[in-house]
Amino acid sequence: MTDIHPTAVVEDGARLADGVTVGPFTVIGPDVELAEAVSVQSHVVINGHTRIGARTQIFPFAAIGGPPQDTSYTDEPTKIVIGSDCVIREQATVNRGTARGKGVTTIGDRCMLMIGAHVAHDCVVSDDVLLVNNATLGGHSEIGEHAILGGLSAVQQNCRVGAHAFIGGVTGVTADVIPFVSALGHRAEIAGLNIVGLKRRGFDRPTIHALRAAYKAVFDGTGSRGERLDRVAEEYADIPAAMTIVAFIRAGGDRRLALPRD
Repeated sequence: MTDIHPTAVVEDGARLADGVTVGPFTVIGPDVELAEAVSVQSHVVINGHTRIGARTQIFPFAAIGGPPQDTSYTDEPTKIVIGSDCVIREQATVNRGTARGKGVTTIGDRCMLMIGAHVAHDCVVSDDVLLVNNATLGGHSEIGEHAILGGLSAVQQNCRVGAHAFIGGVTGVTADVIPFVSALGHRAEIAGLNIVGLKRRGFDRPTIHALRAAYKAVFDGTGSRGERLDRVAEEYADIPAAMTIVAFIRAGGDRRLALPRD
């Protein structure tokens, strides 16, 4: 059964599954759906067409489902979908999508948004992503699984951050960051592979060696970008992680990439 504090406002039409708890002075809008065992603490606002997955925890003063900060938005019924087992800490914000974008802002399973993190309209945040305090995603950003964005970092609208990448604190991402690397600096520059993260997530030594070689071949090899990618794809066809880099770059076409430091 649900546990709703008497000072909370749960509007007619909201759908709350078994085990949901809603704390004092929280407001749940009429188009919100909370799955099993979602915990919403005090002074939270959740509105819009928002669906939140099972066991997700939402801390005080978070604001989820607000309209996008986009001048093209005219109150279309766009959405937010947040996965299961997420943690959304104090003052974090998530805005719904736009009609001219994807129409939905998506956050995967087991993500953590620390204090003051912001996910803008039409973003796609994959599973197991960590946004450290005050990390900010501009509209239409795409963040790959297991990526970590450091405190006060900012991803410019429409940029992509690949799986298992690490973005340093106070770093501005203005170009796509390929998977498996660390990017640091005032404007993100690649500082090498995210070795610490790869080891923590169980990548074995041969895979890490292959990733290092593929990374160098992508950025230091001869020929055009397409030619370098073709060579990497041929040489490392049996290394799924290396092929993840190839697929990420190819999916972006001619999009600008964050480059290695000099």
